[in-house]
Amino acid sequence: MDTSPTALFDSYEQDFKQFIETIREKLEGDENQDEQRKASLRRVEMELDEADEMVSQMDIEIQGIPQSIRPQYQNRLRSAKADLSRFKKTFKDLSAQLARSSLLASSTPRPGYSSDDPYGSSSDRSRLLAGTALLEDGTKRLQDSQRLALETEDLGADILSNLRVQREQIENSRSTLEMANNSIARASNKLTSMIRRMYQQRFVTGAIIAILIFLIIIVVWSKLS
Repeated sequence: MDTSPTALFDSYEQDFKQFIETIREKLEGDENQDEQRKASLRRVEMELDEADEMVSQMDIEIQGIPQSIRPQYQNRLRSAKADLSRFKKTFKDLSAQLARSSLLASSTPRPGYSSDDPYGSSSDRSRLLAGTALLEDGTKRLQDSQRLALETEDLGADILSNLRVQREQIENSRSTLEMANNSIARASNKLTSMIRRMYQQRFVTGAIIAILIFLIIIVVWSKLS
């Protein structure tokens, strides 16, 4: 398992590129039927959400990349965000174009249209209502996508803020640990010095006692002799 600081970023970027390639193929497809186009755009909408999530994850992972190589990954992230924005705009334009096309198709007069009935037959009215509902549904989907993007962005910002706070706490803990290690080292040196002096004092005391005993022996011997 790759444990390098850029492994997760690279993995999310690879997934993002796969989503973008799939989105590109669907948006540039040549489906002639409106229903096929609608189904394709619905899949594109879901894949755009997935790609947006990958960009958010890349934005989070870039915070853990070393400063020495971070600029090149920031450029890759900016490029990914630009691609995502471009395809979101293309999706929005195609959705609006499809909605207008459906609305116009449903309101086109057919044989049997009477000028006395501004809406034509009941089938025409149903198509007009269906086209209006489709347009409203497309607008609602776009609004939901924008709301989801904003919520994801806010969530990503909160996560980044929490990660920064945790990193600061870890750095403070590391600093405190280093200070504790230094204090322990100084205490150990002092204790070693005290033990050394204690042995020196014992040696001196022993030497003094030996000299006193020797002097006592000499004095006693001199008196007895």
